This record gives sequence, structure tokens and C-alpha cells, in this order.
Amino acid sequence: MEFKDYYNVLGVPRGATQDEIKKAYRKLARKYHPDVSKEANAEDRFKEVNEAYEVLGDAQKRRAYDDLGANWKSGQDFRPPPGWEEIFGDVRGGGARRAAGGFEDAGGGFSDFFESLFGGGFRRAGGARPGGGGFQARGADQAARIEITLEQAAHGAVLPVQLGNGRRLQVKIPPGVTEGQRIRLAGQGGPGVGGGPGGDLFLEVSIRPHGRYRLEGRDVHLDLPVTPWEAALGATVNVPTLEGRVELKIPPGSQSGRRLRLRGKGLPGRPQGDQYVVLQIVTPPANSEQARKFYERMKKELPFDPRAHLK
Repeated sequence: MEFKDYYNVLGVPRGATQDEIKKAYRKLARKYHPDVSKEANAEDRFKEVNEAYEVLGDAQKRRAYDDLGANWKSGQDFRPPPGWEEIFGDVRGGGARRAAGGFEDAGGGFSDFFESLFGGGFRRAGGARPGGGGFQARGADQAARIEITLEQAAHGAVLPVQLGNGRRLQVKIPPGVTEGQRIRLAGQGGPGVGGGPGGDLFLEVSIRPHGRYRLEGRDVHLDLPVTPWEAALGATVNVPTLEGRVELKIPPGSQSGRRLRLRGKGLPGRPQGDQYVVLQIVTPPANSEQARKFYERMKKELPFDPRAHLK
């Protein structure tokens, strides 16, 4: 039969500590447990992982197995060395030690390689058992997206969330969340195994595009239309923000594209976001005789070439 490299099965080096072995085992057991895993070969991999830990998780069996490692390598044909049965005769008739709350197995669950070393006296307990030393594992963490408005991001909200398994949760959105931020819901992920705790659910925040504002981090940007005379002469205008309308002073001689900052008017947090107002000069249409005469007079009285720097 083929020699089995149990270290390779658990993904640990031969010099791994018992804690490292136990940690690797529990991680793989959660991944491949047939009750929760979606892997195509989950049951076979789970048995393989469980068998590897049955050997490496026991100090006596691990020492004996390591002695074989000097002469046997994965892939080679294997037969137990003389005297092996006498060494582990006490194990053949009894149950396996389950230091990490694993599964007991007998009816063909372990490989021929294992049976040739340690015998067939292990009884299958039939899966994870809550309490009583049964296998317990924390449920898998899960992720989902939640879409909110910019106003909800700024002020916070309590929103219903429909989960894939039909559950509905009321999720509290804290004020000041940003695009891509994750909200952790402890214990609301995948169910635990064998009475173990549930995993966590991580909701990734997506903020819907706004018809008025652009969001960059915690800063809010607003394009503000102004008249030519407001830009040229200066003015005080009323401007919307996420917290309500405020008065903004436009300096004389402003041009399109100029940014004016409203400190602290962005999303709350550390640091507090700002609101940037970007001036956009809007020219009144020349759609009347009076308007056309006004522009003709400006043309004559205000000789100005905005393209002079391009000549």
C-alpha cells in the first residue's frame, strides 16, 4: 500500500508543534466538514484530515510515525515493520484519543495504511456532537454588500437586511461610514458545527451615487452654478450641505473651477470630512433683443481676450 504523508495532509512541516498541528487540523476540519462544506470532495478530504490528526495529534503515535519517516516516503509501497503490532496492541481494541474533539471511526473510515499501523478498533461516532468532547467548530465567516444613500452614510440609519437563508436582520449603520467599509455582525455568519459558535457576517458598504454631491473618502464635492457678475464682483450665496443650507462667500474675481472649502461639512469621523464647492460660471442666454444688446455693449466696453496666453 502507499505510505501516507500526514504532515502534507495537514499542511504543516515535520517540526511543527502540537499547537500548530491542532490549529491546522481545526482549520481544515471546518473547511471540509460534510455538513457545511461545498467542496466536491469534502467528505474524503475530511476523513483524510481526521486520520492525519489521529496520528499526529497523539504524542506516542506521532513519535512512532516519525520513526517511519526516516525510511518511508509518500508514494512508496508500505508494510509495517516487525514488532509494530506489539507496540500499538493496546490501541487496536479501544477507542481513539480525541484531544481536539474529533471523530471516532471504524467501519472503513480510516485508510488501509492507518489500519495496518493502528488496527481497526475505532468506532465511528456519527458526526459532530455538542458537548461531551464532541467535535466543535466555529461557523464560517460570510460576506455581503449593503447599499445605502449618502444621507444615511452621513447621519446613520437602521436598515433591514435580507439574508440568503431567509433571515431578516435590522442593521445599524453608524454615522460616517465610507465606501467599502465593512460592518461586522458577530455570530450572524455560517452556523457552528457541533454546537460551536456561529461565524461573523461582514457587510461591505456601497454608497449610491448622488444626484447633487460627489463623494471622495469623507469629503463631499458640489458643483455650484454662479452668474458672471457673482464671480466677477463677489457675492454671498446660499449653498446646500448634508447638514442643511449655509451661506457661502464668493470672492471677487473668481473663475470657473475655483474650489471653496466648507470645513467639517463632509462625512463625520476622524478626521472629519469637508465639503468642497466648485464654482461653475453660467452665462445667461442671449435669447432676447435686450440680452443681445447687453452682450454687444459688454463686447465693446470690456475688451477681453481669454485666449491671449495661447498666442
